[in-house]
Amino acid sequence: MTESTESSSGDAALPPHHQIVLITDGYSTPFLAKTAISMLRYRSADVVAVLDQENAGKTSQDLFGTGGDIPIVATLEGLLPDALYIGIAPPGGKLPVAWRPLILAAIDRGIDIVSGLHEFLTNDPEFVARAAKNGSRLFDVRKNQYKETATGLPYDTGPLRIHAVGQDCTVGKMVTTLEICRGLVDHGVDAQFLATGQTGIMISGEGVPIDCVVADFVNGAAEDLVKRNSDHDILLVEGQGSIAHPSFSAVTLGLLHGCDPHGLIYCYEVGREMVKGTDHIPLLPAAQLISIYQAIASLRHPCPVIGIAMNSRTVSAEAAEQERAAMEKEFGLPVCDVYRDGPETLVQAILQLQSQLRP
Repeated sequence: MTESTESSSGDAALPPHHQIVLITDGYSTPFLAKTAISMLRYRSADVVAVLDQENAGKTSQDLFGTGGDIPIVATLEGLLPDALYIGIAPPGGKLPVAWRPLILAAIDRGIDIVSGLHEFLTNDPEFVARAAKNGSRLFDVRKNQYKETATGLPYDTGPLRIHAVGQDCTVGKMVTTLEICRGLVDHGVDAQFLATGQTGIMISGEGVPIDCVVADFVNGAAEDLVKRNSDHDILLVEGQGSIAHPSFSAVTLGLLHGCDPHGLIYCYEVGREMVKGTDHIPLLPAAQLISIYQAIASLRHPCPVIGIAMNSRTVSAEAAEQERAAMEKEFGLPVCDVYRDGPETLVQAILQLQSQLRP
């Protein structure tokens, strides 16, 4: 049966695939293959191979710096995957034309196809017909039918809501919330990561593809996502875009108001100077952005920035430590790189906020 992940609530839910092949063929760069890289980091136990003909014979560690000995292969021959996951997020979200034969070959073997692209598999007549014939299921993570506006009604006293906001796109908001969630769970806390983007949904298995929800319903989709997970003690809501981004600020604001957080984690990349995708526009200073986020997040109740997540991937460990110390001194907030330092300082900031609000 051919399926998509659309539902009346707008929630995306995937089956529990455990024999996944990621396809990045010809697009295996850190920028384009970020979905595959995140899958290798957070679901490596479920990934059996990465399909990239040019790099066949290498390991995922060789190619992407993560994933250990997971092999890079040229074909699906000899493998028994239960799903082929589209591992790229190219500008425009189009399926590469050269991939059609590879996708069709997987469909003909009855393998599920999971895609987070803007170009939907379930809108392609050939894919749909071949899938129906061969028992393959097609899942478009971004496809949804959400048509509910936010109520604005107060949430129950239930979970503490923490939301990651950013200096820009792709600064590590998803990674920050995932790592903090892991850290809280390690402390025995009932914490839940709420995915709002395609990669987060592929990792966690469910969520809302907030950037593909009709504008009027973005707030409502975020509100509903929180309410459906209100049985947990702490919710970590993945952020999207930036309130200052000229292209994506609408999604950022709708998500922020819809999830109505108690506290924010500000995420930024060390050394980045220009807005991603619009390189003629300089980024605003951190102090200005933090002030803006706190103002718009506090329209319903106080919502402070309680910590800063620093992405220091482009600088040395020594430079990262100098940056961390400088940011802590400037803002009086805990600062860490969740990869280099671990998330513990941010975990403690959240637990402190929880003790203040949920004594």
